[in-house]
Amino acid sequence: MAGFRSLARQVRDPRCDLALRRYSLRKCLERFAPYGHRATWDHLCTRHGIDPDDRDPDPARLVAALAELEEARAVWLAYEGDFAERRRREKHGGLRRPGSFDDWHRRTWGGNGIARCGDPGVHPTDPLADVLRRLITALEAAPSAVCPVCAGSRIVWRQDLDQEPWFGPVCSGCGIVVPQPVLTREALMAAKRARVGELAPVA
Repeated sequence: MAGFRSLARQVRDPRCDLALRRYSLRKCLERFAPYGHRATWDHLCTRHGIDPDDRDPDPARLVAALAELEEARAVWLAYEGDFAERRRREKHGGLRRPGSFDDWHRRTWGGNGIARCGDPGVHPTDPLADVLRRLITALEAAPSAVCPVCAGSRIVWRQDLDQEPWFGPVCSGCGIVVPQPVLTREALMAAKRARVGELAPVA
């Protein structure tokens, strides 16, 4: 099975036909898709002017979409390296069992669904790398009452997510499933009280 880097080379290779180059970009999302596969594809198509159903897209647009994905992946790989180093130090210090914070990270290992979007058509509009930097900053800071990506306060608890974690706080502004460790206890309680259609600002 081809890895991310070999697929990226195919996307850039002008000797490959455009259908293969497009297919290779889609396959890259099986290795790294911050919003989930469908939402990340929709994001890249929207930002780079690619028709999602076009089998013969502009190669420059494909390469630009790949470059955005690669930049975000570099941000995430650096974070994962730091995370692995922290866990090594914790294990050396006798902390063998990871904390609840690490439950979120376990589900995102490899970069799939880091900022999962419950609705593939609703996702942040900023570059992927910027979104991940904001999320990582929030993960390393004290919990907050707002979305770490868009700073929105309209967060609701959803019980009908179609992938793990299956339920959780969702930002109604940018659409991400907000990692619970970045929210205060009060914000989580307010999200649980809120209902879709009755969005109450988090206090």
